[in-house]
Amino acid sequence: MDKKIYLTLQNKKVFTGYSFGAERETVGELVFTTGMTGYLETLTDPSYFGQIVTQTFPLIGNYGVIPPDFESNKCWLSAYVVREKCDVPSNFRSEKTLSQYLKEQNIPAVYGIDTRELARIVREVGVMNAAVTFQPFSDFSALDSYRIEGAVAATTCQASVTRKGSKGLRVVLYDFGTKYNIERELEKRGCSVTVVPACYPAEEALALDPDGIMLTNGPGDPADNVVAIQNIQKLAGKRPIFGICLGHQLFALAMGGRTRKMKYGHRGANQPVRDLNTGRVFVTSQNHGYEVVAESVPRGKLSFINANDGTCEGMDYPECDAFTVQFHPEACSGPHDANFLFDRFVKRMKERRNSHVE
Repeated sequence: MDKKIYLTLQNKKVFTGYSFGAERETVGELVFTTGMTGYLETLTDPSYFGQIVTQTFPLIGNYGVIPPDFESNKCWLSAYVVREKCDVPSNFRSEKTLSQYLKEQNIPAVYGIDTRELARIVREVGVMNAAVTFQPFSDFSALDSYRIEGAVAATTCQASVTRKGSKGLRVVLYDFGTKYNIERELEKRGCSVTVVPACYPAEEALALDPDGIMLTNGPGDPADNVVAIQNIQKLAGKRPIFGICLGHQLFALAMGGRTRKMKYGHRGANQPVRDLNTGRVFVTSQNHGYEVVAESVPRGKLSFINANDGTCEGMDYPECDAFTVQFHPEACSGPHDANFLFDRFVKRMKERRNSHVE
């Protein structure tokens, strides 16, 4: 029998479950995700840095661990919570069990908890901190003071690297905690991608003579990234820019807008967004706890809204030849409704390149 373990919430609610993964204690920001598939992508998504992630789908681990499906080179979350774990995966691509992988990654995990009740608490009360411990928890000052800090610095690459050769459109990708599939989608369209660290100077990025700039997803409070915001201000209008998730938020801040923390955020693969230009609704994958306050962005035009709560899901910046979205058009394992946005970015880069050919 696995060890008994306690999940203690900041509001002093306690859940008792069983330990799997690494046998260690931790504190983090408690969130939930509603995805029915894609737990490997969730585990390796840098946007979950510093968070205790709860899966609302009841059975996790049934297709094992498949490294080619990872979205980064490691597991970033603080702890993992599931209703039921599967130790006998059924998939010909599986290389190990979820329990084995979490132990290798030193990530503590909890099973045997009523995750539906846990998600309901977060929905009603809002995102809060929590502790995973082997003994009943009592130091609530540690929960009250916990804050995710240095998230982008911890997840960004340390040096620039070009993934492909010099042929095709050249994209400088600012890595704020990127997912592999953003690069894959660009490369699939014939782009040469140079990945650079989050604080890479704008002047050096432009010296690479890119056809476009990609601003990726990432973790933490967007307002913490002062240097990145200053660089984006220098890049705006110099090349076509496409921002996703944190990149969307950072561009809005660079344009003089504001962001704010949401009650419990959007995390899952079934978020409907409406295109305000066409009225069409797309089902999207999302993972964010902050939103852009659309009316605060003086040079931006609201392009997408969330069909559930009306929050900002996208902005267009015609003066800067830039557009950004809060959701994930590169979503792997789906949905793929918004994948066309990469084609829009490629089209804009081609138009700029052709306009500069004498």
